[in-house]
Amino acid sequence: MANLTYAINSSLDGYIADENGNFDWSEPSEDAHTFFNDLQGSVGTSLLGRRMYETMRAWDTFDHADLPKVQRGFAEAWRATDKVVYSTTLDAVPESRTRLERTFDPKVVEAMKDQADHDLSISGPGLATEAIRAGLVDRYVLRILPTIVGGGTRALPDAAQVDLTLNTTLRFDDGSVLVDYSLQ
Repeated sequence: MANLTYAINSSLDGYIADENGNFDWSEPSEDAHTFFNDLQGSVGTSLLGRRMYETMRAWDTFDHADLPKVQRGFAEAWRATDKVVYSTTLDAVPESRTRLERTFDPKVVEAMKDQADHDLSISGPGLATEAIRAGLVDRYVLRILPTIVGGGTRALPDAAQVDLTLNTTLRFDDGSVLVDYSLQ
């Protein structure tokens, strides 16, 4: 059985974006980017909410030849990953290796985990909330940045209790800290 990983950047006060939707404060340093490249390389399928898909689809669509090596590495890992986009408003998802689902069904995701050869990831706090509340997320990887934004989009859901075991911590050059937890 594959694991489902929720990996996200978070402000110190627990937000992935501020009240205006800005998240430019979370741009990773090269060593943080390298970590996420390796993590993405281990993923066979990424489950995405609509807004996260709209943010991340650029990695599928732009010419990355002129990017720095670390960003090219992420683009290559991203393009090699199958994607499932959950949306009731999108008409289509034209990128290769990408399919559209209208509803999040925990039983379908559980079956995907059972059948997968590689781990799965989930992105987007709304979608992740559904998976967390359904008990589907096996691993939580949070990069905590040294900034307080005071409000916005929460990284983790309210009213969900999950007991975890610490796998590792890492400190990156930009002062951010990564915490990696798994279910107990």
